Amino acid sequence: MTGKPPVRFGLLRLADSAPAVVALQRGLFSELGLTVELSVEPSWANIVDKLAYGLLDAAAMLPPLALAAALGLRGPPARLLVPMGLSGGGNTITVRREVADAIAGSAAPQGAMAKGRALGEWLHAQPAPPRFAVVHAFSTHNLLLRYWLAASGVDPDRDIATVVIAPEQVEAALADGRIVGFCAGAPWGELAERNGSGRHLMGTSDVWANHPEKCVAVAEPWANANPLALQRLLRGLLQAQRLCEQPGAADWVAHLLAGQPLRLPVTAVRACLPGGSATERIRFRAGLAWYPRRSQAIWFLTQMRRWGWVGSEIDLPAAAGQLYRPDLLAAAADAEGLAWPDTVTEPDGGFCDGAISDRTKISNDRN
Repeated sequence: MTGKPPVRFGLLRLADSAPAVVALQRGLFSELGLTVELSVEPSWANIVDKLAYGLLDAAAMLPPLALAAALGLRGPPARLLVPMGLSGGGNTITVRREVADAIAGSAAPQGAMAKGRALGEWLHAQPAPPRFAVVHAFSTHNLLLRYWLAASGVDPDRDIATVVIAPEQVEAALADGRIVGFCAGAPWGELAERNGSGRHLMGTSDVWANHPEKCVAVAEPWANANPLALQRLLRGLLQAQRLCEQPGAADWVAHLLAGQPLRLPVTAVRACLPGGSATERIRFRAGLAWYPRRSQAIWFLTQMRRWGWVGSEIDLPAAAGQLYRPDLLAAAADAEGLAWPDTVTEPDGGFCDGAISDRTKISNDRN
């Protein structure tokens, strides 16, 4: 890769950015002949805008945001591709301690639905819709929060006021009373719990077991012009995911994330990694977290249509297939010895109301 410009990779201050940081700091990219520069951005809007305008080549990305950008739901359609999943799970629904105490009553409700109904009773007793934060309107956090609330009898468009706050700012917003709760990724919910400003109601894996969280999004013009660099980038991230998935490496990974460039709180991060003490932990490789399953993209699109964000004129499977490109991952997965899921039907996991998501076979995704 001598003479080639570095690959510009965007990420936020989140624990599930770990594969990119590990791949760089461990020298996995350089061993593959690739130079990568990490760009820590202040918000998801920055990430997607820089990808769309060619200021980033690749990034850790929210799947619904990648879908929204590609469909032109937030401006001109962006030319993006999603060749790989980066992580699964890891988000928490966290509320102020007094709210948690109020909805618990004499005994804390058990199970996602019971907690949702208890929260609904508290919400309906408030004089105005309380403010809940999500990290972006087109986020896994918003869609999973809305799904859970609606399944519990809460109208997320009327019973709460949803605001967008960058992940690293939600704990402070909870502590100073600007919001009563949030759904955000690690380590910010764990930090709120440890600081005493908040208490977890549940993790998002209680809403959708085995759910995808972050993906790798790349600018299509860059990917088309740099196929070898793309393969090396994907291989480095796959190798890093394997390290991040190992509980025995979690202390090292947590201390790495506490340093530059992310500067995350080490104890809270460690709890959220595999083998940690948090009830909601991140998956990096388990549950096919690396595989960009189109049926999962279709689920996100279905929920976006449910809330009126995607029109009926959009062909959801076609939109998912155009953006989600597991065929671009096949060579890298083969090189890393990963078993390609070409003959196995993998359910996406159970939902909090007992529904099971799309079980569409993925045997043709490679073609």
